[in-house]
Amino acid sequence: MEQREALIIIDMQRGMGESTAGERNNPEAERNIQALLSAWRQKGWPVVHVRHISRTPGSPFWPGQSGAEFQPELAPLASEHVVEKHVPDAFIHSGLERWLHVRDLRRLVVVGVSTSNSVESTVRTAGNLGFEVSVVSDATFTFAKQDHAGVPRSAEEVHAMSLANLHGEYAEIASTSDMLKHL
Repeated sequence: MEQREALIIIDMQRGMGESTAGERNNPEAERNIQALLSAWRQKGWPVVHVRHISRTPGSPFWPGQSGAEFQPELAPLASEHVVEKHVPDAFIHSGLERWLHVRDLRRLVVVGVSTSNSVESTVRTAGNLGFEVSVVSDATFTFAKQDHAGVPRSAEEVHAMSLANLHGEYAEIASTSDMLKHL
């Protein structure tokens, strides 16, 4: 039997595309996610769409706000699993681990936003739970922020550090083209 891999698409919601989200990297991330999503759908492999639902009133991800909706070009099909989360980690109080185990899915490919928050948090847990994880570097993105010492860091610097934090210990890092060749 062919080894299937689940594609985990994290927080690709309308609110992530708003200019108020801040300076970001990987402007081609959405296009790369679409290419991977299309490949997964053609193979009939499992896709999980993760949606952040904020507990903070006024957040663009508050229930009922347009920012909480999936980006239309990445919206789930009726046959695809949707996980709602309230914290960065998609495994916390979501049933995701059980859903994957019931389907004997041990290999995960993670894409989405933001590399330094929900992606990193979810991937660390997945690795700790024993899943084999690949993070697609050019199908993830993050935002600029200040480091703990108050030094401004570009989105590209934050992204690179998050990938370095994950590589080898929690996941392998790959490109969209590497993933598509692998399929």
